[in-house]
Amino acid sequence: MPRHLPALIALGFALALAGCATPERKPAPTPAPLAEATPVQLTVQAGMNETWNAVGQLLVDMPGVTWEGRSQMMGLNAVRYRGESLLVLTRAVPASATIRTLTTEVTVATQSGKRLHSAAAADLMLRLARALPAEIERVKAGLEEQAAGKR
Repeated sequence: MPRHLPALIALGFALALAGCATPERKPAPTPAPLAEATPVQLTVQAGMNETWNAVGQLLVDMPGVTWEGRSQMMGLNAVRYRGESLLVLTRAVPASATIRTLTTEVTVATQSGKRLHSAAAADLMLRLARALPAEIERVKAGLEEQAAGKR
């Protein structure tokens, strides 16, 4: 028997045991939870009908927005903006102890109706917020003219 054989057997046995051992595994670091983004919305002091009409007119004329359709009964305008399909929703806010005038909430949602938090939605709402007060006044004036003409 060669004189290194016992050492080689011991080395082989040690390597076999080392191969069977499971290395100590550290758990993968868990990512920090994402903070819930605030849904993109704005509130205007105007009736829902005037707001819905004003939002629709602004969207039709707004550069970069492809207007796809609308539903007055559902208070929505469907648009495409920066590659995203968006629903711009108008909803009357119920009167309460703090809300004493006609108030309408305008929000942006996905096609499935979930509120949207994207950069495109935020930009679109910012553009609407800037132009909406003047457009609502223009819509109100037009509705008053129509009502006066029917008398």
